This record gives sequence, C-alpha cells and structure tokens, in this order.
Amino acid sequence: MKYTAHTLKKLETLYQELGFQVRYGKGNFNSGSCILNSSNIVVVNKLFNTESRINALIDLIPQIEDETIELTPISAKLLKEINKPEAQN
Repeated sequence: MKYTAHTLKKLETLYQELGFQVRYGKGNFNSGSCILNSSNIVVVNKLFNTESRINALIDLIPQIEDETIELTPISAKLLKEINKPEAQN
C-alpha cells in the first residue's frame, strides 16, 4: 500500500461508509488515534504526517469492521487489501 494523500482519502471514505466520521485533533493520545463509539467518531492526532495517519486508521479497522454494511467496490477492495494476511516466508 502506498502512503499518499490519495490513499488517506480512500481510507476516510471507507470509514464514512462504515458509519464513522474521521476527525483530526490534538490531545493526549496513547496510540495516535481513538474511537468515540457512542458518537461514531474516529479521532487521529493532527500532528501526524500522512503515513502515520494512514497507519493509525488501518490499525483501527478491526475494531469497527461491520460485515453487514454494503461498501462501494473501491472501499471493498481497499478493505480486502488491508485485511489480507502478509506474504508467507
């Protein structure tokens, strides 16, 4: 996966389709991001660069993934790429 602004935008779209709003803000983050489940908001540290923002959003996917939501083909492909197991040695 490439760490570009375009990839970040695709991840933000995926979260939107999953019913979450992505926000960037400052705060006391232990990991760089957090989920506010009661309001379906994901907050990512705004001081992070693009690569760190992408990694933070990818790390949260397993916590919010919902199999019942119908995704667009682009988002479904991105989710499949994120969830695929790493190449075996």
